[in-house]
Amino acid sequence: MEAKMRWMVVTALAPVAWGSNYFVTREFLPAGHPLYGAAWRALPAGLVLLALCRRRPRGAWWGKAAVLGLLNVSVFFTLVYLSSQTLPTSLASTVMAASAPAMMLMAWLLVAERPRLPHLAGAGIGLVGVCLMLLTGTEAANATGVLASIAAMLAASCGHVLTKRWAAGADVLASTAWQLTVGGLLLLPAAVAVEGAPPDLTAPAFLAFAYVALIATALAFTVWFAGLRHLPTGTVGLLGLLNPVTGVLLGTVVASETLTAQQVAGLALVLAGVVLGRPTRAERRGDGREPAALSERADPSPPEQADRSASARADQREGRLPATSHEPAGSARRISRGGQAANGVPD
Repeated sequence: MEAKMRWMVVTALAPVAWGSNYFVTREFLPAGHPLYGAAWRALPAGLVLLALCRRRPRGAWWGKAAVLGLLNVSVFFTLVYLSSQTLPTSLASTVMAASAPAMMLMAWLLVAERPRLPHLAGAGIGLVGVCLMLLTGTEAANATGVLASIAAMLAASCGHVLTKRWAAGADVLASTAWQLTVGGLLLLPAAVAVEGAPPDLTAPAFLAFAYVALIATALAFTVWFAGLRHLPTGTVGLLGLLNPVTGVLLGTVVASETLTAQQVAGLALVLAGVVLGRPTRAERRGDGREPAALSERADPSPPEQADRSASARADQREGRLPATSHEPAGSARRISRGGQAANGVPD
C-alpha cells in the first residue's frame, strides 16, 4: 500500500540534489567552460555506475543509449552549466520547474499516459508559484541564462519520457550508466573543438566536481529513472518542483541572495502543487498501472482447474456427465441459484 509513497520519497532526492547543483556550479566550478563542465560531470558518474553494473547495451539499445545520452546528458548538462553560471541560484532552478507540465504533455504524446486532473491542477499551482519566485526577485534575469534554462528543461523532459518508454524492463543502473557514459563521450570532442585546452582545477573545484558527479548525477539520475518506472509521470514531474525550492533556499541561506515575501508565497504554492500530485489510493495499490497483471488475475482458478472445467462443460453438453461433475464451487452455486443447469437438467 505504501510502496508508491516510499518511491516518492526516494525519487525526491533527485530534484533536491539538482537544486544544490546550481549553487555548487555557480560558486565553485570554472566559468566559461560549459562543455568541459558537462563532460566532467557525466563521464565519472557513468563510469562509476558501469563499474557497479558491468552490463553493456544490446541490439537497438546502442541507438537508444545514444539518443538518451544526447538529450539527458550532453544537451541538458551543458545548458544547465551555462544557466547556473549566468543566473542566480534561485532563478536558475526556478525556471526548470516548468518541466512538470512539459513532462505531462510529452508523456501524453509519447507514451499515451493521460495526466490526471490533480496532476494538471498541481502543475498549474506550481507554475503560479514559479512565476512569483521568478518575476519578483531583486536581481535582473540574464536573457541568455533564462533561454538556456528553458531549453534544458525541454530537452530533459523529452529525454525523461523517452527513458520511461524505452527502458521498461531494462536494468535501471545499466540504462543510467550508459546514458551518462555516451553523453560524456559525445561532449569531449566538442569541448576540445570549442573551448580548447581544459581549465585548471583548484582543490575546491575538484571536490565540487566530485559532488556534482557522484551525488547530483550518479545517485540523482538513478533514483529519478527508478521513480519514473514505479510512479506516474505526472507525479514524478511534480516532484521536480522541489528543484527550485532547494535552489531558492540554498541561494538565500548560503549565497545571501534576497528572498522576498512574494517568493515565500511562491514556494508555498510549489509545495502545494507537489502535494496535489501524490499518487491516489488506486495508484498506490498499482490499480490502473499494470493492466497485464490485473488481467492475469481476472480468473482466480488455476490453469489446470480451468482446463478441467472447460472439459467438464463440453462433456455436459454431450450428456456424458451430470451438471455438477468437475464444476468449480462457484459454478455449482450459480446453477443452484438459477434452479436449472445449462443443459436443461434440473438441479
